[in-house]
Amino acid sequence: MNRTLLIAAGAVGAIAVLAVGVTAFVGLGLYDIGADDHHTKMVLAIIEQLRERSIDTRARGIIVPNLADPEKIAAGAQRYATLCTECHLAPGVSKSVLRAGLYPHPPNLAQQEADDAQHTFWVIKHGIKMSAMPAWGKTQDDTEIWELVAFLQQLPQMTPESYASLSRADGPLDKTIKPTDRADAGGR
Repeated sequence: MNRTLLIAAGAVGAIAVLAVGVTAFVGLGLYDIGADDHHTKMVLAIIEQLRERSIDTRARGIIVPNLADPEKIAAGAQRYATLCTECHLAPGVSKSVLRAGLYPHPPNLAQQEADDAQHTFWVIKHGIKMSAMPAWGKTQDDTEIWELVAFLQQLPQMTPESYASLSRADGPLDKTIKPTDRADAGGR
């Protein structure tokens, strides 16, 4: 046998052994997928890298509108209070019953800068698989999602009082935010 044939046979053999190993690992249910058991460091690192690269690749071409409009920020605050606080908390809110059972824990957005508007928009619109982050693009249109993004850019600087005032349904916008049924939107 020549050297090239031996290398190819070795590669095919290694792939076959790997495939059998992965099949056995998955088939036997060896990995605990429960939300109350943390990922190993290696699995978490792979998942985090996959998530960030995937989002960066897909969010790159999104055109960001003007996010400094006070009405847009107020509408986003009201929407956030309705849709997001149970998982992502808010100024003056340090825990929730729902959040306690989620793994990985959602980020506390009151303590995290939302500098990358494209990234934030994409995550809100499309969600994150196996993380409890829903794809809000199924029930919120792009304008409503941009309102959330505009608000999230302001959130880390807010006090509990300023957040409470801005996020009230009778606040500056005086309207109630409710998810709408956009199932016919073609999965944007």
